[in-house]
Parts: sequence; C-alpha cells; structure tokens
Amino acid sequence: MREIQKTQEVAVVAVPVDFKKKVIDPLDIYNLESSIHKLKQCLTMIAIRFSVVLAIIGLITLGCTQIKSSIKTGYTYLKSSISKHNPLEKMKRNYAESLESTVIVGRVYGEFTEKGPIIVAACSTDKGKKIATYTVLHGSGEYEIGVDHGKYYVFAFLDKNSNLIYDAGEPAGQYGNPKLVRASRVGVVYDIDMKIPKAGSNIVVPPGTEIAAIKPKKLYSRQAGVIADLDDERFSEEYGSKGFWEPGPFFNQLGGNIYFLEKYDPKKIPILFIHGATGTPRGWRYFVDHIDRTRFQPWFFYYPSGARIDSMAYLLLWKLTNLQSKYQFNRIYITAHSMGGLVARSFIVNYGAQFPFVKLFITLATPWGGDKMAALGVKQSPVILPVWLDMQPNGDFIKSLYRKKLPESVSFYMFSGCKGSRNPFRSNNDSTIALASAQDFRPQSEAKMNYVFNEDHDSILVSKEVVEQYDTILADFDEKQRASSHRSGGYVQIHFEYTYAFNGIRPRPVFILLPKGKKNAKTVSYLSNNDNGRILGPFPAGDYFAAMAAMAAKPQKKFVPVTIEKNKTKELNFSFSPDGVIHGCVAAPYKPDDKFSGRPDDLHRSVDETIRIQFVRLNGNGIRRTLQPAKKDGVDDVSLLTRKSFCNHKCFDFYGLSAGEYQLVIKAQGYQPIEKEYAVKPGVPQYFRVTELTPE
Repeated sequence: MREIQKTQEVAVVAVPVDFKKKVIDPLDIYNLESSIHKLKQCLTMIAIRFSVVLAIIGLITLGCTQIKSSIKTGYTYLKSSISKHNPLEKMKRNYAESLESTVIVGRVYGEFTEKGPIIVAACSTDKGKKIATYTVLHGSGEYEIGVDHGKYYVFAFLDKNSNLIYDAGEPAGQYGNPKLVRASRVGVVYDIDMKIPKAGSNIVVPPGTEIAAIKPKKLYSRQAGVIADLDDERFSEEYGSKGFWEPGPFFNQLGGNIYFLEKYDPKKIPILFIHGATGTPRGWRYFVDHIDRTRFQPWFFYYPSGARIDSMAYLLLWKLTNLQSKYQFNRIYITAHSMGGLVARSFIVNYGAQFPFVKLFITLATPWGGDKMAALGVKQSPVILPVWLDMQPNGDFIKSLYRKKLPESVSFYMFSGCKGSRNPFRSNNDSTIALASAQDFRPQSEAKMNYVFNEDHDSILVSKEVVEQYDTILADFDEKQRASSHRSGGYVQIHFEYTYAFNGIRPRPVFILLPKGKKNAKTVSYLSNNDNGRILGPFPAGDYFAAMAAMAAKPQKKFVPVTIEKNKTKELNFSFSPDGVIHGCVAAPYKPDDKFSGRPDDLHRSVDETIRIQFVRLNGNGIRRTLQPAKKDGVDDVSLLTRKSFCNHKCFDFYGLSAGEYQLVIKAQGYQPIEKEYAVKPGVPQYFRVTELTPE
C-alpha cells in the first residue's frame, strides 16, 4: 500500500535536462562516502535547473517525514544489499515476479496432543516435485502461500521436532487425494483446505523430504493471532523498509499477519493498529503504552507496505474473518496511520457487509487524495513499486474508496498534522504528504470530527496531545457501546448438522441475523464446523429472522423467526443437505496494472460497472437453464439462503444442481460469447470463478 511515511526517497531519479531525460542510478548516490550530503547537492542542482523532480520526489512524498531521516533509512536498507545485488535490478526483478505469482489460501484442520508447528508446503510438478515454498502455523487454521505460475500439490504436516523435514510418523494431510492446484498468473486461489488425521498419513512426498535447505534460526508462525513483542526483530525498521521496497520477498519471508501482544481476552475490545509505508507495529508503541489495557487489547496488522493496497485489504479480511470465527468477538476498533488508513478504508468499503464488526475507525495523517508524485513516478521512473499505482490521485483505486459511504454503524474520526516544510516545489504539507490530500473533502464529509494538530507526519504518533484526544474518543465511545450492549443484549445458541456422509472438508457455515423491518442491517457470524452448540452474541433485543447458509449445502430451514431478549439465550437448530452450486462473475479485459499477486476476484474496477450480461445459459445432466439479469441491479443478498438461481449485471449463481459436468455460455453486451465447463459435486464447496471477457 501506498502511503506516505518516512523512509523512501532513494531510488531512481528521472529529470529532464536540456529537454532530454537522464536517469540517476541510486548506486551513484549511495556508494558515495557522504551519501546524504551528495543527495542534497543533487536536489539543489535539480532545483537550479528548474527540472521536474520525478521518482525520487515521489518516493520522498510517499514515505518519509524528514529528508535526513528518510535518507538514512533508505541508505541503511539499500547498503545491506549493494555488495551482492544492484538494488535497481533487484526491484525490477521483484516487480516482474509479482506479475507472475499467485497467492494460495486455505485452512488446515486437525487436533493434536503433540506440540509442534504445522508446516504447509507447495510441491511443484514442474520441477520434479521440488518444494516451491512453505509457511508456518502455530495451530490449525488459515494459511496463505505465494507461488509462481504453475501446478502444485499442497500438503501440511505436524513438525513435531521443528526441523523443517517431513519425518516418518508425523501426522500429515494434503489437498485432495492428491489434487493438483493450478496457479494462474496473479490473483488468489481459494479454499485449498486440508485435514491432518490424528494418525497415519499418505501424502505426495515421502518421509525424509526436506522442506527448506536453509533453515531459519526460528520458525515464526504466520497465522493470525500469534503473540509477539514490539521489540521482536521482525518489527525492526529494516524489515519495515524491506516490506516497502521488496514486498514480494517480504511476504515470502514473513507473510502478512495480525499479531497480538497477549492471549485473547473476551472481556477486552480489540484495537487493530495498521501502520503505513515502511512502518511496523513498533511504531505504535507510544499509543499502546497510553491506552487502557484493562479495557482494550492491541492487535497489529503487519503487511508488506509496497504491495498493492487492494490485495492487502483482502488479506486483512482473510485474517480478521478467521479471528472472528475463532473468537466470535462482535466489535473491533481500527486505528490507522498514513497509508494504513487507505488499507483500512478499502477493507471497510469493500468488505463491510461480510465483516460488520468494525465500530470505530480513527485515522492519523492519511493521504486520502493520493499523491501526485506517485502518478509521476508511474509514468517516468524506470522502476515502479506496486503501491505507486494505487496512490495516483485520479487512479481507479483512490476513486474506488469513495464509490460508497462508510457503513452507518462505523464512527469515523480524522486526525492530521499541519507542521510541515516549505519550499518552492511542494504545496502545504505535514512534512510528508500534502495537506490537500490529508484534508480531502470526501472523507471529511463522513467524519464525526476532524482534528488538526501542530505535529508532522511522524510526530503525530508520539504526541501527548494527540494521544489524550484519542483516549478521550476511545473511552467515551466504548462506554456508550458497553452501556448499550449491557442494557439490551441477548444471545443465541446454534445447533447444526449435515444430513449426508462426507469424508472431506464440509462447507463452512455462516449464521445470519436479519432484524425485522430493517433493511441492510443484517449481522453475519462466520463459523467453523466445530462450532455446533456455540453461543453467539450479545445482540440487541428485538425480533429477527435467523438463518444459516453454506456454499455447497442448503439449509432445510431458511428463515426462522426468533425474539431475542435481554440477558437470555435462545436455542436454534439447523440442518444442511448437499447442494450442487456454480458461482461465477465476468470482468472486462485486465490491463497490466490490474494484474498483481493477491488480487481479489471481486476487485472493484470502474470499467466493470459498464458490463451488462445479456444471458447465462447452463446445459448438462438433463438440466437446461437460462438466467437473465434481475430488473433490480446489484447482488441478491439472500440468494444464498433462498437457493434461487440469480444473475445481475456481471455475476451469476446456479443452485440445485445434480452431480456431473456442465457447460455454460455467457454473453455480455459488446463482448464475445464465453463457453466454460464446470464439474459439480453436491456438498463439496467450490469457489466462484471470474472470467475475463473479450471485446467483439
């Protein structure tokens, strides 16, 4: 994500001199003995010649608060790799690899009495069953791994002796029996779930398989909720810089994750802190030291800040959804600095309906309008950082942030600083970002309050006045939330079962509570198959319709009336039978900027809003159906509950299909017909596909 923080100013400068472009390699600057002094001289020369400062000013604007500190940080990071690699070539290579890589996500199920990390690995079929990559978990749950374009077997095992070798006798499981995972170029491959049996194993690799030739000193879990300390080496400034300059290698080494400082406490409200460009959780130390830790528990989203923001917003959804499924918290507060505010808003705007638990959103020094230098960097710099693409003021990403308002259930506050620097080449700023961007009218119109302090981009994180105001908002808001919940809260206990035998991993259910007489006010709780008998809540007292849904299993009860009463628990019973389902969407042709690792399938692009499906025709297994767009545009929120086949302007769902092979013909206005084949097995979940259209 692109933010504007403090350490990015050295890389490539492209400036017009005598109407010709010259490229200054960063090595020409950094290899000099007095690099800081030389860089200042370079900038002075540019100013004298009235040149347009392109990439380096873009980097300064996108990352550092003060030139001196940012030069030092960038210099320290690049210096570590100069002896082995040309940083410019390394950045080019990393960017090229990001256009060829895919993220595989899924869950590992299993219960063990022995201790040890769970290793999830991808074995490439293109390289003689060579281990391509791996990740580490501290228990059953979600995982994500980045792979190159190709075919893979994915497996997991309990590494009882933590030696990164699959030893005989270690419990292991794999995806399918096995089943190949096809990783296309860029994007996400979903639902690659596995189950590790308590005893016995039969996986694609033999015992003795070495997962990594070079073993790290310590196996760090990349699973959400892992406990760490702010002094952890992973939270160093060097790693923060690596996350910006080398987002791909950072992700392969550390992943992107939500960290805890302590064991989850259901009596405390989580506050999720999100850093900006080159940042780490360590930057939030002053805030953490001054919040009421008896009422709140700090969490930290740590991610490669040089990656595309949409992909990090989806990663945040993935992590939070799994945490909510595990702990069933019903509210969370988000606090974000600089570009982290864009990550958070993208998450809330795009996925608020799927994750309606964010109640308070506070941002500090966020570049709401993007940054003009990012656009110049994209056009002129020999090397492009992925995050720059999203920081362009008139780019699709910045526009997408405001296509919808924040949910009414989210209370939003803006903090910013006005203590900036002055020079002929920059507008008013907070020493890093333009005030015009920090005070963009679009988020201001939604904020309950907009506080401006005499602080710069970085000092706002260690300001006594800022934290005092922050704590005041936090305490007042939380007191009202707790009082409201205590006055009127009630609970439901859910019981559910599957009416069919199945040896694999069943569809994950969701519980949905719909208030009677209120539109767009549903509450969604994501569950695991181990949550039978779980108590959920509290929910405001009142009359509701309750329902449960799952992708490839249909509920035998669709809408169950229930009255929730204060301090009482109502029991609800549901059962599922198998259902054959096809889900799909279409998209306009992807531009190069639309293709990136971790790109979510439901990535918003303004061009996709112009698509108009004319019909979707399904044929197979004695079934013939044709769908046409509903008169009312938009996604049918309850189609998953009613199991009624549905089509809107770019997406479609078919339910009630028997097992077998099906052919689909999709025709959209102005595009060539698309023919697709689907294999359906009722009761077995399959993620929806996105099909790229071809113009007529």
